[in-house]
Amino acid sequence: MRLVGPNGEQVGIVALNDALRLAQEADLDLVEVAPTARPPVAKLMDYGKFKYESALKARESRKNQAQTVIKEIKLRPKIDPHDYGTKKGHVERFLKQGDKVKVTIMFRGREQSRPELGFRLLQRLAGDVEELGFVEAQPKQDGRNMIMVIGPHRKKSESKAERTASREAAAAADEAPVPRPRRPSAPPHQARQPRPSASQPSASQQPVGQPDGSQPGAGARSAEPGDGAGG
Repeated sequence: MRLVGPNGEQVGIVALNDALRLAQEADLDLVEVAPTARPPVAKLMDYGKFKYESALKARESRKNQAQTVIKEIKLRPKIDPHDYGTKKGHVERFLKQGDKVKVTIMFRGREQSRPELGFRLLQRLAGDVEELGFVEAQPKQDGRNMIMVIGPHRKKSESKAERTASREAAAAADEAPVPRPRRPSAPPHQARQPRPSASQPSASQQPVGQPDGSQPGAGARSAEPGDGAGG
C-alpha cells in the first residue's frame, strides 16, 4: 500500500506489516483513505482527533447554512382590497426574511371558468413586490387552484445576518448609560458680616452726638448757672 505520513508527507509503498509497525511506533492509527486506488492509500493519523474535528466542521457549516423555507399565501380571485393589502404585507415580510412564497389562487364554483381573473391577480401581486422578489415559477393551473412561486432577491443568510446586527445594535443602545441631568450650580457664598462683640457697642447703640461718637463736653465744660461774669 501507499503510505502517507501524519503531516501529509509521502512515505512510499510499504507492506501492511511495516505500515502497522510504523503506526504503533508513532502511537497513531493506520487509516485507509483511498481503498479503490491501486495500490490502496493509507495514512497515519489520530483517528479520534480526526473524527472530532470533522464533527466540529460539520456543525459550523450547518450553523452558517440557512434552510430555505417556503411560505404559502392563499387568495381568492375576487378578494377585497383591504384583504389584498394584508396578504401583500405578509408576502413582503416573508421575502424580507429571505423565504420563498407560494401564492395560491383558489377557484370555487363558476370562478373555475374564468382563470384569467386569478392570472391577473398573480401578475398584480408580482408587480407590487418586484423590489423584494422575483417570479421563480410562473402561474400554472393545478386542479381548482392556480399557483405561483416568488423567490427573494436576497439570500436568507444575508437577511438573518442583518436582523442579528439590528438586534445587537438595539441591545447595545439599551445598555448604554443614560446621561443624568446636571444640577444647577449654587450661587457663590456671600461673606457674612462679623457679629459685634458684647464689649463693642454697635452703631445703633452709640450715643448721638459728634460724628466720632464722643459725647459733648468731653473736652470743654458747658456753662452752668451761677458762673456769670457779674457774680
